[in-house]
Amino acid sequence: MKYALILGDGMADYPVPALNGKTPLEVARKPYMDMLAATGKIGLVKTVPDGFKPGSDVANLGAMGYDAAKCYTGRSPLEALSIGIDMKDDDIAVRTNLVTLGDEEPFENKTMLDYSSGEITTEESRELIRFLQENVGSDEFSFHAGVSYRHCLIIAHGSADMKLTPPHDISGKRIGEYLPAGAYADKLTALTKQSYELLKDHPINKKRVLSGKNPANSVWFWGQGTKPALDDFRSRYGLKGGMVSAVDLLKGIAIGAGMKSVDVEGATGTLSTNFAGKAQAAIDMLSSGTDFVFVHLEAPDECGHQGDLAGKIKAIELIDEKILGPIYEHLKSSGEDFALLVMPDHFTPVSILTHSREPVPFLMYSSKAALGNGKAAYNERTATENGIFYEKPWELTREFFSL
Repeated sequence: MKYALILGDGMADYPVPALNGKTPLEVARKPYMDMLAATGKIGLVKTVPDGFKPGSDVANLGAMGYDAAKCYTGRSPLEALSIGIDMKDDDIAVRTNLVTLGDEEPFENKTMLDYSSGEITTEESRELIRFLQENVGSDEFSFHAGVSYRHCLIIAHGSADMKLTPPHDISGKRIGEYLPAGAYADKLTALTKQSYELLKDHPINKKRVLSGKNPANSVWFWGQGTKPALDDFRSRYGLKGGMVSAVDLLKGIAIGAGMKSVDVEGATGTLSTNFAGKAQAAIDMLSSGTDFVFVHLEAPDECGHQGDLAGKIKAIELIDEKILGPIYEHLKSSGEDFALLVMPDHFTPVSILTHSREPVPFLMYSSKAALGNGKAAYNERTATENGIFYEKPWELTREFFSL
């Protein structure tokens, strides 16, 4: 039996007036999802436990069948695993975005213009992070380069008792009231201000501005936590697992859970990602001894944060055509029984530009037998109408792996 989870990050949404009260999932052309829906099981699952913010870290742990309330220690530590940082038990990892701030003065009046610096390339961003480490890094605070705009600050022998705000939650807002609070508030604020002075006139940013791109003119800290400790996935579910993702967070979850994680050339986490390459990577793993593959697609979430309605619809259509379709056709032709689970980790509505915590719609399909509802389409509306709800996400995971 083979299993595949296709996760469209932030794919779920609210009804959109411009779509006549429908959601992107409802209007997107997704023949494979809707075909599987005809014999699959559709419902809702709560991926974010009470008391937790609806971040992709917590929500993806839920989608993988983990109890975040027991194993979650913060977002950045999971990303640190992927980057290859050897965290000490008393180190604190802090997600460090390269962002675009406005030119308002004083510093507190600046606006969060772009949480991703125009989705800056990894090559450019790594040079900027190295520049910061050389100029403001220390034994206490060290910068480590990740992918695109996503990087890491390690605080040696630190405390995670900080109040930090994700930059995608304050798009278009004045940053003053969202600057670091709690432990290290003054030091982290000083580092933020220093980064702006160092980066705003850096040659890379001058070149980006001349090309009409947003400059990566500041860092922004959030997502702090201690060294993670996840249960081994194979010990937990009896399956050899693999991860296909462009995002350090998901790669880190995979590494922490003892799963195989593969890098796909051209995988960016955006609409420009190598969809075909990610599908082929999943097929290759399933063909070479892996029992379960988790394919993570970041593009719907990025479009939701940017308020890009057309882009979000396109992302869903590409996931159906370039990811779900090839994996389904491969498994169908293999002659082996298989099961598929399609879902988002959380909502990222284009109307609010950030995550929300509602239970998400799932579609579960088995090649062995019809599972249920006979609905002609997979979306938030049909999932709600069915009245099927899993409060604990691992109950859905266990049912999926029992098919």
